[in-house]
Amino acid sequence: MAWQFHNRAPVYLQLVSRIRKDILSGKYKADEQVPPVRQMAFEAAVNPNTMQKAFVELEREGLLYARSTAGRFVTSDEEVLRRAKETMREEALAQLLHEALSLGITKDEIITFIQQSKEED
Repeated sequence: MAWQFHNRAPVYLQLVSRIRKDILSGKYKADEQVPPVRQMAFEAAVNPNTMQKAFVELEREGLLYARSTAGRFVTSDEEVLRRAKETMREEALAQLLHEALSLGITKDEIITFIQQSKEED
């Protein structure tokens, strides 16, 4: 089944985000090979060049590394993984805040909601 994309960001960045999330959630483990570009492109229903661009970006971030002709693998560098999780957390919270504010929800209401949710847990 093809992956879902939106028009707010370039497709390759959406691919980066999806694969990064898959790595950080444990779908792809440290030092595990990720599927080849063509296979991933087929699954996502995108051009292989677009998927290749996403893989290059993930390599630049340090989340993936290439082993000559053996393919690409997930990093086992804990610091790289920690930074990537921190970045994703910040992006998710920023998006949440932006969406809430655009709906007219105040920061105080957000804080109150979070505090009440924390108390319920």
